[in-house]
Amino acid sequence: MPATVERIGNMLCGVGESPVWRAADQAFTWTDIPGKTLWRWSPASDDIAHWALPQMAGCIAMRGAGWLLAMEDGLYACDPLRAGQPCEPRPLVSVTHAAPGMRFNDGRCDRQGRFLAGTMVMDMGLAQPAGQLYRYDAQGLAVLLDDLIVPNGMAFSPDGRTMYLSDSHPSRAMVWAFDYDIDTGTPHNRRPFISALPAGRPDGAAVDTDGGYWICGNEAGRVYRYTPEGRLDRTLDVPAARIAMCAFGGAGMDTLFITSIRPPSAAPGSLEGAVFALRPGAQGLEETASAG
Repeated sequence: MPATVERIGNMLCGVGESPVWRAADQAFTWTDIPGKTLWRWSPASDDIAHWALPQMAGCIAMRGAGWLLAMEDGLYACDPLRAGQPCEPRPLVSVTHAAPGMRFNDGRCDRQGRFLAGTMVMDMGLAQPAGQLYRYDAQGLAVLLDDLIVPNGMAFSPDGRTMYLSDSHPSRAMVWAFDYDIDTGTPHNRRPFISALPAGRPDGAAVDTDGGYWICGNEAGRVYRYTPEGRLDRTLDVPAARIAMCAFGGAGMDTLFITSIRPPSAAPGSLEGAVFALRPGAQGLEETASAG
């Protein structure tokens, strides 16, 4: 474990996901999916706050001064999060899922502010390819891809012209790259980017200023960095096996924030479900807010 790895707070998330750094808040905000909770950590003060949600939120994105939440049955808007005040999401658009028992999973905005997010059947044991990738913008909601089991690992190159997407189900466990039309928000020319990680399954991801793709190796306790050409060039160890997603942030955009998953079988005292921060010697890109 690198000496720079720091555990943040003492919370243990069922599925910690979708950390987002907002420079205006100087804080990371993320979701605990089964815990139906939004969390926020302010590094300068080490203050931690949380807000209950009426549904599970698979991923979040900035929207104005507030938030866009991809929840169980659609997309919602939330006002700025203020300590001691409730988060009361307002519906933006509903979704008719392709199968029962589905919710949104991983997602983020492209460089132009379109929100892209995938859906999944919550019972991964069914291995049901009913997941779809949606795009939400001023024109509404559109389906971009289907035949996904657990869509994950979404990220965009610094110029926005390459989109990355993984399917983290054990039967697939790979990452694709797409050419991305920044004018229309449409991915095409799908091709393998990472056929298999050295260990673990691909989960959430982030991109640095040099175009490096940082992907969480779920079940391996490692974050891997791949060059834009698909070559593995760095591996970071994290003291929890089931890491879920990473994001850059901090005052210099040089802190890598990592969430993890705590399964019911987790051993007492283990750090599964904890969140971590480290400085890997790279800088990330600020997330684009939703324009929808």
